[in-house]
Amino acid sequence: MPETTLRLATPEDAARLQPLVHRAYRGDTARKGWTHEADLLDGNRIDVDSVAAIVADPDQAVVMAERDGAPVGCVQVSGKGGGLAYLGMLSVEPELQGAGLGRKLVREAERVAVGRFGADRMEMTVIVQRAELIAWYERLGYVRTGETRPFPATDPRFGLPKRDDLAFTVLERCLT
Repeated sequence: MPETTLRLATPEDAARLQPLVHRAYRGDTARKGWTHEADLLDGNRIDVDSVAAIVADPDQAVVMAERDGAPVGCVQVSGKGGGLAYLGMLSVEPELQGAGLGRKLVREAERVAVGRFGADRMEMTVIVQRAELIAWYERLGYVRTGETRPFPATDPRFGLPKRDDLAFTVLERCLT
């Protein structure tokens, strides 16, 4: 198996990362993986301009995984201040899911959160209907805070809901 390397994404990587994120979350390609939103949402998960803005923002970083020069995974880390960082956009090529790359990306995101943003805890939001994914994050040490947040159902930048009861649950993990 080819070696997987991790590095921080640059603005030049945005156009390569956007299709990866879409494949991991939406459409028939996403169904090849064990976790996806294809049954909950249509539309794009994120556009190239949004990926480029995240990568260019000094308060955010995208860790990307590459094999043979091609992106096969990524995760977003955002510094929120007050010791808090946010983990988002965890994406792994659907056919590579289940082989440990997601776990590796989460752990690297946590390292970046501590080293770059001085975080002592990491939070994330997960659509409440994604029980398997929530359970996976719980196995990584994340706990539900009891907080829920509304899903931006009227903003097509986040997808087109196939149901009207989508919401986010908040999970958090202590990093120290």
